[in-house]
Amino acid sequence: MKPGYVYILANKPMGVLYIGATDDLARRVSEHRQGSQKSFAQHYNCQRLVWFEEFENIHDARAFERKMKKWNRAWKVNRIVMSNPQWRDLAQSL
Repeated sequence: MKPGYVYILANKPMGVLYIGATDDLARRVSEHRQGSQKSFAQHYNCQRLVWFEEFENIHDARAFERKMKKWNRAWKVNRIVMSNPQWRDLAQSL
């Protein structure tokens, strides 16, 4: 089974956050940047990949995505700041 990823996009540091899950992170980030789909991320210009985590399979990733979407904002921001305090765009490292 393919690995899965949960990711967070932001429009700027401490800005609007979008959480998603995918089996191909590089492709999905590229789709967000191209604006190929009308979505929350496109509407708020969330294109900066600020956090992601890899899972053994896409089912585990989707389960964690659903769980994470229920978190309050402070928990999500803390998760980002712990691994990426500068809110750098991590897409170049993919």
